[in-house]
Amino acid sequence: MTRVFAGIVAALAVATVVAMAVLWPGAVDTRVGEAIVAKADDATVLSVDEFACSNFQTEFCRQVRIRLESGEQSGRVKELVLDDGTIDPEVSEGDRLRVVRNIVPPGADPVPGREYSISDFNRQGPLLLLALIFAAAVVLFGRLRGAMSLIGLGLSLAVVLAFMVPAILEGTSPLAVAIVGSLAVMLTTILLAHGTGPKSLAAILGTAVSLVVTVSLAVLFTDMAHLTGLASEEATFLQVNDSGISLEGLLLAGMIVAALGVLDDVTVSQSSTVLALRAANPDQSFRKLFTLAMDVGRDHVSATVNTLVLAYVGASLPLLLIFSSGQIGFLEAVNLELIAKEVVATLVGSIGLIAAVPITTALAALLAQRMSQEELDAVEPHHHSH
Repeated sequence: MTRVFAGIVAALAVATVVAMAVLWPGAVDTRVGEAIVAKADDATVLSVDEFACSNFQTEFCRQVRIRLESGEQSGRVKELVLDDGTIDPEVSEGDRLRVVRNIVPPGADPVPGREYSISDFNRQGPLLLLALIFAAAVVLFGRLRGAMSLIGLGLSLAVVLAFMVPAILEGTSPLAVAIVGSLAVMLTTILLAHGTGPKSLAAILGTAVSLVVTVSLAVLFTDMAHLTGLASEEATFLQVNDSGISLEGLLLAGMIVAALGVLDDVTVSQSSTVLALRAANPDQSFRKLFTLAMDVGRDHVSATVNTLVLAYVGASLPLLLIFSSGQIGFLEAVNLELIAKEVVATLVGSIGLIAAVPITTALAALLAQRMSQEELDAVEPHHHSH
């Protein structure tokens, strides 16, 4: 049975590689992001002084001295005039900013204090520090498995950035790209973090079947609920810029990739549970193994579904506050596509997650029944390191 499972996983891996090769994007030349991210330079705030000004919106303005850290005028000190914070952000001495040089008509001189505008804060330092703390925590807690899971995470991001995003920008079906990319990510992360043993084989097959369930439900209910993908500002921007991207397909792709994030954890946990139960008592029948592991799976699913729902609610919290302040009824708010798409994504992902438990448990029990005691002893227990 192990050889059969291994053969199916190998065939799935080959099919995924072939599909990626077929869908692999060429040289993508798109200017979709140019209107979102303008060419900006780094700058450091040297001082902030408040002064009275005759502005219709505020009585006080701020004079901000900055030193440019990049670009043609790197090293020069410039001055910005900002309002009281209702439009421009609050800045303090030492803040690192991204600033954009304003366009000056030919023959005209730059307006004092308006030569540059603040584009955003430079967040690269804090983000890098947080990433290093995360990596250290994973390695210290997970040790070798943790390090391997970090490598898997890096490869997953590489699949998303090098394959999925460019392929979608090139005009390939976002749904097809999401399915192939998700399979590639799933195979990479599970095999790297947990090896090629029976536990991984059952988890991979369980995840693949559950992914089919998730995709089917996402396609069905996106169509039934008439979700267009046009509700968000980003979607409107893509449409205005004539990107050629299927917004409905993009919505589906997002649902699939989001669901994959919890599927692999549940399937590996269930597979590991079954093998551990079989190793503890080799005389257990398939039915007994399945029943005991399902008890563990129910506890895991109840916690994970709650996590999944709260993650979507947390992401939509500002939107929920806006609707609540407008005194829109619950049913009316849920009917709006901005909310409906999150509801569909949450429920589709949760159903896929629930389906993953019996599917993976049955596959792992079937595999465990035909394993020798030596093979079971070699199976390591599962840790939540990925």
